[in-house]
Amino acid sequence: MDDFWLSMAMIFVAEMGDKTQLVSLALATRFNTRVVLSGIFVATLLVHVFSAALGNLAGGLLPAHWVRFLSGLAFIAFGFWTLRGDTLGDEPDRHRRPASPFLVVVTVFFLAELGDKTMLGTVTLATTGAFVPVWIGSTIGMVLADGLAIAVGKVMGARLPERHIKVGAALVFFGFGLWEAVQGGISLHPIVWGFGLVAVAVLCFLFLFYRKNLTEDDQVDSPPLV
Repeated sequence: MDDFWLSMAMIFVAEMGDKTQLVSLALATRFNTRVVLSGIFVATLLVHVFSAALGNLAGGLLPAHWVRFLSGLAFIAFGFWTLRGDTLGDEPDRHRRPASPFLVVVTVFFLAELGDKTMLGTVTLATTGAFVPVWIGSTIGMVLADGLAIAVGKVMGARLPERHIKVGAALVFFGFGLWEAVQGGISLHPIVWGFGLVAVAVLCFLFLFYRKNLTEDDQVDSPPLV
């Protein structure tokens, strides 16, 4: 039981002010609190079961630089996705099936937690602690810390305009994406950086192309001036 309480306390403290807590705040301004909290819980369970098992077995090495680099690119993609959502009208697209908010939260938080200090902290705790107490304790510590961020996010969401919220969330994703990509890519070959820049350029082009088409469609659908 000591391993449980130690893991919960250590991960709770490590999560305070961490990037995944800020990601939780950004997600909470877009989705239902219950959905965000349940998504964080599932994503943390998935990541930390691997972390606890890795630390408990004391074997294997994570390619941390590759994980952080690819996660950074994924965050940038989520930033463009957030801005793309900001341009949608109030009427839903009947021809496009919306993505599940729960799956979006699980995916975003799963990527955010990969290579994060709380994941590595769970690995470290599990090297000397029992597998199950460390796994459950670290997960609960994460959920408690991120629950604070969700409460703050809901207060902000009630007072800020929706457009500002979405732009702010996109900036969070872009900022963390660039940080993770740079930190993870320091030890990678310049060719990998080239592929990363091409991927970001493609995302930017697709976003601008979407905005251009959306603007043209709005002009066509708008009633003529008399």
